[in-house]
Amino acid sequence: MSVIDEVLQANETYARTHNPLHHSPFPKRRLAVLTCMDTRLSYASLGLVQGDAHVIRNAGGIVTDDSIRSLLVSHFLLQSEEFMIINHTDCGLMKTSEEELRTNIERRTGTAVISPERFYAFANVEKNVKHQLQKLKSHPWILKEVKVRGFVYDVQSGRLKEVVE
Repeated sequence: MSVIDEVLQANETYARTHNPLHHSPFPKRRLAVLTCMDTRLSYASLGLVQGDAHVIRNAGGIVTDDSIRSLLVSHFLLQSEEFMIINHTDCGLMKTSEEELRTNIERRTGTAVISPERFYAFANVEKNVKHQLQKLKSHPWILKEVKVRGFVYDVQSGRLKEVVE
């Protein structure tokens, strides 16, 4: 049985007791989190439970056009009022470069990489958080009253450290 088959089986069990009245698209804590897809970052590590926040994930916790789109929908349509950007120590994107990743993919697939244009590899996690904060805060549709803060999650200690611009 594949992992996907296991997930489908678990979903069947879940669906038997699912009550749509207990779930809302509006984040209870009016929070949206942009973070890395790393499995070590979890709701529990942030003191959140399902329904508390919108969690937007991508490799590196990067402010891209698509993550901005999601944050704008979260704020203007679904009433979030605070945004957290969270990167983490020991990120895979810190262990490569744009060129190395592109070369590796081309070698393994036998074809040149067409898309994505960038993978957003970085060397310093705190500098990366600062850069993501600047990109988000400078966007004309991110209103000044939206609280935007950045953090580094330490995968060894499990602690968040705020990055001050």
